[in-house]
Amino acid sequence: MTDRDFIQRAIELSKESVAIGGYPVGAVIVKDGEIVSTGLSNGKQLCDPTSHAETDAIRKAGKKLNKRNLDDVVLYSSLEPCVMCLTSSFWAYIPRIMFACSRDRVSSDYFEGAHNIFELNEVGRRKIDLAHFDELEDEALNVITEWEEADK
Repeated sequence: MTDRDFIQRAIELSKESVAIGGYPVGAVIVKDGEIVSTGLSNGKQLCDPTSHAETDAIRKAGKKLNKRNLDDVVLYSSLEPCVMCLTSSFWAYIPRIMFACSRDRVSSDYFEGAHNIFELNEVGRRKIDLAHFDELEDEALNVITEWEEADK
């Protein structure tokens, strides 16, 4: 499977998240070309503000791999990670994050904060390789836009 396949799977998960009443974000963690875990942004249903798709996938990957140091995985997300998810990735030692939709394309009503994860990454002790996979950005944005319209 390719980066495109994993980003596509994250977008499919964002649709699943919406279908169960969550937010339009999905995440996939991959090790050695195989999906280790997936995550939905289901904090609303769980009454847990920390249950974003990325943190959900990180928690599951740690359990499945039986370790907290995930320095041999890639995190794929349908949306640019928020500060919490970026920081969780730092703590998990995740070396690479790829995302489809940039936060600049999303309404500020639904994406908290005015942070820039690229700037935050530069002041970290370790750098995460952050990659915007813009080839599928419009597809990921469509899921978000449809969700925003339905939320009005």
